[in-house]
Amino acid sequence: MKKLLYLILLLPLVVFSQENERFLLNMSEITVKRGHEVQFIEGVKSWKECYLENEGEDKWNIWRRVQGEGTVYTMTSRMAKWAEMDESGDEAGKACRTLVQNFILPHVESVHYNVASSIPEISTKTPMSEDTELVNVYNFKISNSTTFREVVDALTSEMKKSKEGNRATWYAVVGGAPEVADFFVAVPFKNFAELDIERDGVWKVYADAKGKDKAAAIRDKFRASLESDWSYMYTLNKELSN
Repeated sequence: MKKLLYLILLLPLVVFSQENERFLLNMSEITVKRGHEVQFIEGVKSWKECYLENEGEDKWNIWRRVQGEGTVYTMTSRMAKWAEMDESGDEAGKACRTLVQNFILPHVESVHYNVASSIPEISTKTPMSEDTELVNVYNFKISNSTTFREVVDALTSEMKKSKEGNRATWYAVVGGAPEVADFFVAVPFKNFAELDIERDGVWKVYADAKGKDKAAAIRDKFRASLESDWSYMYTLNKELSN
């Protein structure tokens, strides 16, 4: 999918799965022009069909943001190493380049591309289920990275030991614009109905393990390490993914 992302970025005009090894996540967040969503979807379908017909081998996921302003899709793909950025693109991607120009870009308002590195030591070791259709993503812009990681490490340690377990995958964003998050964490769900299941949150788990006073203290420490935080839910579009 990174070939498509590169094409979108180079032409005129941003799920997740887990393994024990660290990997890089390409993210292209695409804001679709108002009233152009149907055309955008059909354009991506045409590109995907062309790519597969030309025996392209890349894999990707396309997620639609649930909340917020406008119509926003996020395309994600994985790289094992930075060296993959040196690749010029596969033949299938090149063969379908005109479809990007003619049937996708005319319906795109803006594109924001970022790369994040997974943090396996504080992430779940369980692969994301194939029936995952929803991901809740929490973003953090931080003022003190050392304090932030100390708190996250402590909270994650208690989650791993609890009955809830650690279901989250953590990422550190590499570079980016001033408004881009420094870290984010993704929590998968099978569907929206799973959000109705009552689970103990991270602060309750920590309070049950360490006591309310220590939980309050570490929560204050966490808040002091942040400049801002925000979250969005994303639904997987399987028809556009590969």
